[in-house]
Amino acid sequence: MADSPHLPEFDSEGGVGDESASRVEGRVRWRRFALLTVPAVAVTAGLGIALAQGALAASFAVSGQQFKVSAQSLEGEGFAQYGSVDVNARQELIPVAVTAIKEAKLHSLCQSVVTSLPVIGDISLNLTAGKKAPVEASNLFVDATQLAGDAEFTNIEIGRDASTLDKGPAEAQGMQDLFAQQADKVTISSLRQTAWATNAGTFKLSGLSMDISKGKKECF
Repeated sequence: MADSPHLPEFDSEGGVGDESASRVEGRVRWRRFALLTVPAVAVTAGLGIALAQGALAASFAVSGQQFKVSAQSLEGEGFAQYGSVDVNARQELIPVAVTAIKEAKLHSLCQSVVTSLPVIGDISLNLTAGKKAPVEASNLFVDATQLAGDAEFTNIEIGRDASTLDKGPAEAQGMQDLFAQQADKVTISSLRQTAWATNAGTFKLSGLSMDISKGKKECF
């Protein structure tokens, strides 16, 4: 890949950080990375095409509930991100941003979902893993609506056509003409994510613990 100009580092106020002057070639670091790169309007415009082409994100009908995922850190090899659409059991279309990683390691993983039931009220399901040895996943796909953290990418390509992605898993490609980005490596600390679905070829959870309790208890 040809050398690309350095991208500046933005601080929490939107200004350019001093560290941009010493950026290593081919690297870009984003503070407070927020998933605003795949506008919902652009995704919605292509929903009809997505259905016609079978370009749906999840391989199953998603539930009517989103879940939250947090991790102390995520380290990934082979990163791709693009807009797509999930479908629920009612055949309703849900725009999502797909984050796909060939090989991922997550430290101190937490996953939570809250269900509100008549009479009983809120019921929380919490899953934790990876406190000692990291959680490991291959061909990981996450269909998310929100992602935040401190992120660093190696050899990132921003604005690539989603149908031409080649750094993530083999199936990680979106619709032609839609925005996408990819990188050789990604590291995200203080990961916070809200998602509709997760798929993985393998998912190894060391030190797995699951807890169900009354009330609202979420990862963040």
